[in-house]
Amino acid sequence: MADHSLRQMLAPIYSRYAQRVLQAQPELQAVLTRAIEGAWTAHALSSRCHRLCVQSGLVGGLRQLRMQVLLSLMERDLQGLADLNEVMRTMSLLAELTLRYALQVNMEQLCARYGTPRGAHSGVAQVLSVVGMGKLGGCELNVSSDIDLIYLYEEDGMTDGSLLSEPIANHVFFEQLARQLTHALAEVNEDGFVFRVDLRLRPNGDAGFLVCNFAMLEEYFRVQAREWERYAWTKARLLPLCAQAAKVGVRLEEMVRQFVYRPYLDFGVIAALRTLHKKICAHGALQRGRYVTDIKRGPGGIRAIEFIVQTFQLIRAGQDYNLRSRSTLAMLEKLAQTGLMGRSQAKDLSRAYLFLRRLEHRLQYMDDAQTHCLPNDVNDQAQLAQAMDCADYPALLLRLAAVRHAVSQQFDVMFSDKCLAVDVDSLSLWDHTPTQVVMTDQSNQISQAMHALIPLLRRVQTSTRYLGLKHTYRQQFDVLMRRVLVHVQEQDAPYTTMVRVLALFEAINARRSYFSLLLEYPQVLVRAIQILAASGWAATYLTQNPQLLDTLLQEVDLEAVDYWQQFSITLRERLFAAGGDVELQVDALRHAQHAQTFRILLQDLQGKLSVERVADHLSALADRVIDLTLETVWPLLAGQHLVTPRFAVIAYGRLGGKELGYASDLDLIFLYDDPDENAPQIYTALARKLITWLTSHTGAGLLYDIDTRLRPNGAEGLLVTDLAAFRRYQFRETDNSAWVWEHQALTRARFCAGDSTIGQAFEAIREQVLRQPREVLVLRKEIVAMRERVRKTYAHASDAFDVKHGRGGMVDVEFVVQYLVLLYSKDYPQLMGNVGNIGLLRLAAQAKLIDPVLAENVALAYRTFRAWQHRQRLDGIKQACIADTEGVVERHAVQFLWKKILMESSAV
Repeated sequence: MADHSLRQMLAPIYSRYAQRVLQAQPELQAVLTRAIEGAWTAHALSSRCHRLCVQSGLVGGLRQLRMQVLLSLMERDLQGLADLNEVMRTMSLLAELTLRYALQVNMEQLCARYGTPRGAHSGVAQVLSVVGMGKLGGCELNVSSDIDLIYLYEEDGMTDGSLLSEPIANHVFFEQLARQLTHALAEVNEDGFVFRVDLRLRPNGDAGFLVCNFAMLEEYFRVQAREWERYAWTKARLLPLCAQAAKVGVRLEEMVRQFVYRPYLDFGVIAALRTLHKKICAHGALQRGRYVTDIKRGPGGIRAIEFIVQTFQLIRAGQDYNLRSRSTLAMLEKLAQTGLMGRSQAKDLSRAYLFLRRLEHRLQYMDDAQTHCLPNDVNDQAQLAQAMDCADYPALLLRLAAVRHAVSQQFDVMFSDKCLAVDVDSLSLWDHTPTQVVMTDQSNQISQAMHALIPLLRRVQTSTRYLGLKHTYRQQFDVLMRRVLVHVQEQDAPYTTMVRVLALFEAINARRSYFSLLLEYPQVLVRAIQILAASGWAATYLTQNPQLLDTLLQEVDLEAVDYWQQFSITLRERLFAAGGDVELQVDALRHAQHAQTFRILLQDLQGKLSVERVADHLSALADRVIDLTLETVWPLLAGQHLVTPRFAVIAYGRLGGKELGYASDLDLIFLYDDPDENAPQIYTALARKLITWLTSHTGAGLLYDIDTRLRPNGAEGLLVTDLAAFRRYQFRETDNSAWVWEHQALTRARFCAGDSTIGQAFEAIREQVLRQPREVLVLRKEIVAMRERVRKTYAHASDAFDVKHGRGGMVDVEFVVQYLVLLYSKDYPQLMGNVGNIGLLRLAAQAKLIDPVLAENVALAYRTFRAWQHRQRLDGIKQACIADTEGVVERHAVQFLWKKILMESSAV
């Protein structure tokens, strides 16, 4: 066993407080020796507290405990044995433990005198609920911190009374209890104090009641609470001081959630926190005169890091439960994981936070003072530098300056007033009348296209909505419009772009938060204008889902190996965090799906993705949304009898072939394999609920349109099919026509979501079906006949060429490929692969079923057609057509393949 007595104790060297305590109580030297052995546990703290309170009474025992904990923690920290988390956790545990002991003793005394307080309506015994705010709420207490508390009780009423006293009102009882509890911790005597107590964060601050009931708190939140109080309550935590705390906490947490977090992205909070920070800075400068040397409130200090983190929470945690952590370091990690903050930025802030909190503790160790300012005394400066492992004080100041600079840079990016950084162009169409524009524009700097905007802008400026804006909001809107005009004139079609911008502004008119986003993040406005200019479909999608403006702040790598796996993990966490609230879960699915669709769209418009990769990503997104929706709805189903349903979703059509477009329907069928006698009813109910969740229009929009007509027996068949029945159906005796088109559909089918065992069984059935021998002439006849029926269905009188349905178009390629798969899979099983039409053409060429040059030409034609179709759909055109003189080479290649494979008698 190591001899700890040989180790030099550091606390007496760096701390005058430790020197005074050890001089007064030499026996506490043993505390420093034992500190080396290990960290404080909750059990060890409780045992020591009990023993000391028995020896010295409540007041003396709690102060002796605090003294011993601080000495040992100081020694462990200075020796490098305790990290920041241990220091903060131990101090927070100490606060909870001493509050619990003091509350228990004082509650028993008051109940003995006045009787038990009871609710007037419920008759239930009432308890004092203590809410830890600030660093206590976040379990981040520093070594000489005060504790911010709010005292609450659930219900008004009266005490039972006793032999010593008549009943008194609950409010009187709990106010007396709160005073005694505060006194037990904060009173200074010969042993010092336990914790300084700050009660100024309670409703109405110093002017408010010392304690209030839940009804009063709820009313205060709704009517009187100020914006900055939302910031303060992000760290609020009901302390576990009694057995009833868990039950009480559920009700309190819901009240706090509704007050602090908005159900939308709340970018308006940035301006409110900017104002709050300015007030804090002004107060610090006036009261202390040492603002620059204050490592908490000063530039780039601890408070700045906390402001950055809590701003993200106030903006986003209303929608994302995972961002409701009270820990600063944990939140920085979550922000990096979700891509809301760059990993390097998060690491810089985490390192800065660790450095500043470590420095803060060493400042406080000196005299057990609640200080955050660097010392003036030369000797103190030298000791502080040594305790921070720096060569000297100037070296410490250099490290500190670098840390604060890194924090200040990020703080300024988030909180600088963007409205002040506006260049007002003397030719701005927004600020001049048409006559002034003409007179001022002597050098023809304003294009004819921009002049065309003047009537449009004047309609906005004379509208009732604009004139009815408050002065501040109108100023902000003016700033926004000046910026818009600068970037609109850079687009190819300024008028069309401006119409789309104004449509977006109309959509977000009721949500000031989105205007705040565009003001606070000018780069978002620029990207939004570029998107609105680039695509009519994208403009409509963004206008219908303006919350997607938020995604323009983030850069993501869709090609990362684990991207879709991480998407599933994150969305699953959000669904779980919704706590069974169906409305929140339904909306979470929509928010996530819309955001991912928009991210794919952004990279598509930037030319980073081919049409094939767009389809791959959209298909991967649909797979995961279906799977997670199925996972979420199953526990909600009445009569569900298994932990996991024996149920699978099979994708056909575009999703089955992984060729999904932005607005494609999903062709799905549902299979189950469960011997339970109620299985048909259970899984029919599951399928209906799944469809409802996917197709319902909510305030958050729509996920997908679902088509289930490809199931056995089509629209007349059962919604869900037993796996054995599905197998029988596929091998039934039927007329060739029905047999062929259903098996054509099967060439583009695959397991999508649910039970993978059923999925494997489906793939085996599909393989058996596709590898059946077929008569060449019969198959060719049916394929050609089916193609003609489809062509007639979609025929339209036009000189233009329909790239999908026209002769030599996309559908011709798809039918040829399906013919090859059905005819040759028995000999070439690689043709059953889910690799898309282009991939299958190349596999057929490798198998010498098609001339390789012809296969490549058709593959290129198909890709070209898809690109044309894709581009036109992004412009809002549903039926993609080109001039009859365009795409001639591509069409001839497809027509030649069609003739070669399906028309010539020698084709086998």
